[in-house]
Amino acid sequence: MTAHNDSAPLRTAVIGFGVSGRVFHAPFLDADPDYRLDLIVTANPERRAEAESRHPSARVVSDVEAVWAAADELDLVVIGSPSGTHARLAQRALDAGLDVVVDKPFAVTAEEGRALIARAERLGRTITVFQNRRWDGDFRTLRALVDSGELGEVRRFESRFEWWKPDPSSSWKTEADVAEGGGILYDLGTHLIDQAVQLFGPVDDVASEVHRRRQATAADDDVFVALRHASGTTSHLWMSAVAPLSGPRFHVLGSLAGWTSWGLDPQEPALIAGARPGDPGFGEVPEERWGTVGAGDDTRTHPTLAGDYGAFYRALAPALRRQGPLPVDPNDAVAVLEIIERVHAAASVTA
Repeated sequence: MTAHNDSAPLRTAVIGFGVSGRVFHAPFLDADPDYRLDLIVTANPERRAEAESRHPSARVVSDVEAVWAAADELDLVVIGSPSGTHARLAQRALDAGLDVVVDKPFAVTAEEGRALIARAERLGRTITVFQNRRWDGDFRTLRALVDSGELGEVRRFESRFEWWKPDPSSSWKTEADVAEGGGILYDLGTHLIDQAVQLFGPVDDVASEVHRRRQATAADDDVFVALRHASGTTSHLWMSAVAPLSGPRFHVLGSLAGWTSWGLDPQEPALIAGARPGDPGFGEVPEERWGTVGAGDDTRTHPTLAGDYGAFYRALAPALRRQGPLPVDPNDAVAVLEIIERVHAAASVTA
């Protein structure tokens, strides 16, 4: 594989400037001296103006063909476009001689994902997947608790992403069907399943309930997935856009202790509100929102580690220079897609 110069910033293009490109990628690339944000692709006039305002050193274009035309002047492409376009754009980027970051979901099918990995290997390029929720503060805290043995043998892992959006606004996420990567299972399930597998390993059995509650959506918007891991742990995962009341973000029961936390990681809302990586307090969870650990009447609050999405890009730069491992093995994303395909194959989506 071709290694990049150890000192020069990695010349980067971001395809898409919706929530993905605008919130999760461009700010972290801009804040990291190992990268240079050269090119942003968005066809939306309002987003184009915002991109030009936020990232004045980048060239903002409306057509993705500009990326391939400038391939000799780039090192890396970050794909933050609608899910159904991920595989096609990633293939084109690899063929142009570029390394690739694909936002989740990696592809619509596991077969597409495996083909991209094989193509990258054949062409001597690098491909990885942006599973940013591995760097949520609460997940980092839970991983530390599990690794330390404080919870003992984890028997049940409960994880939720729940919102109350009974009247969805029109967007590609509501209009795309499952064949196009639409639905909450591809959107949020990729995070929840990835976290469960990262903590507790491969999955033997899968059970699920899949619903489409809102007529304005083309795919599932209310899903429950149960995983039985080979390690013996059971994971229960909820994802819903129609939950009038939310349960705990994490509820984890071990043989020695449990841990419960509420609320979502603060990085996304902070970025949407205009915060930037590196701002004082960025990613930190206030003490009143820390989780609770313990057993029976013997419980205490446990500090939540700061969230750190920038860690993905800090790890990616040395990996592209062949000085360290990838922050996310793309084969992990394929394993998640295999589970999603099992759920969809077994599901009879109900309204």
